[in-house]
Amino acid sequence: MTDAATNMADAGQEGQEKVAISILPPKKRIDLATVLGLVFAIGLIAVAIYIGHSKANFFNVPSLMIVVFGTMAVTSVSYSGDDLRRLGAIFANTLSRRTRKPSAMAVQLMNLAVIARKRGLLALAGADKELRNDPFLHRAVTLVTDGYSGDDIDRLLGQEVDSLIDRHRRSANIIRRASEVAPAMGLIGTLVGLVQMLAELDNPENIGPAMAVALLTTFYGAILGTVVLAPLAVKLEKNSNEEAMIKNIILTAMGSIARQENPRRLEMLLNSELPPGERIKYFD
Repeated sequence: MTDAATNMADAGQEGQEKVAISILPPKKRIDLATVLGLVFAIGLIAVAIYIGHSKANFFNVPSLMIVVFGTMAVTSVSYSGDDLRRLGAIFANTLSRRTRKPSAMAVQLMNLAVIARKRGLLALAGADKELRNDPFLHRAVTLVTDGYSGDDIDRLLGQEVDSLIDRHRRSANIIRRASEVAPAMGLIGTLVGLVQMLAELDNPENIGPAMAVALLTTFYGAILGTVVLAPLAVKLEKNSNEEAMIKNIILTAMGSIARQENPRRLEMLLNSELPPGERIKYFD
């Protein structure tokens, strides 16, 4: 082996040695704002009913069936089976999800950029175990150490981010569609109850149950659509935007590292994508 080849092998081996990189994994947390908001809103309605000291029965099985199962059935018509199979995970993500601070992620990316600048791109391969805490970041760093250009990384990872945003948008659209259908099903139930009531005018004892169906379906539809489903759709969009921002700053950082740009420039690029309250001052 020639001296040049030996030196290159030694440099590659040195670059792949274990480096002190700490990549904090996303933390799974319960979204207290969502949980407490739903509990408080529904509890407020329940307390208002209780304070009213009314003997009215606000529980009606036919009304619930029309609103809940009707909303599910009509919403399912608009989407495919694959979309609907993700509904359980969709609702779970609104109540509990993996989060990380954008500023903390930006600092970790700056650490990678500084190490790559000082020790070469192959030095990042030494942190393979730490990088596995974040699959997307691990794929991005692998592309860098495999020698892909910055443009290739932007294209490949950009397609993945676009696919993620599209999946999240479809999930939010399912919940938003259901929030539009629920009040309409309540109106349908109201019409059913009114028809039943008019058919029982000669039998006064049956007018009350029919009127209950007429009014409670509208009540249930308004609660399901306005109090539950519409806010969850907004929360899904917010969560999607936050996750897309994290992946976009990873994409920006990996493209900059692959182009071997100055880390100070990367700091400016990251701050241009971060919210004002999350911007970093790495070199200060």
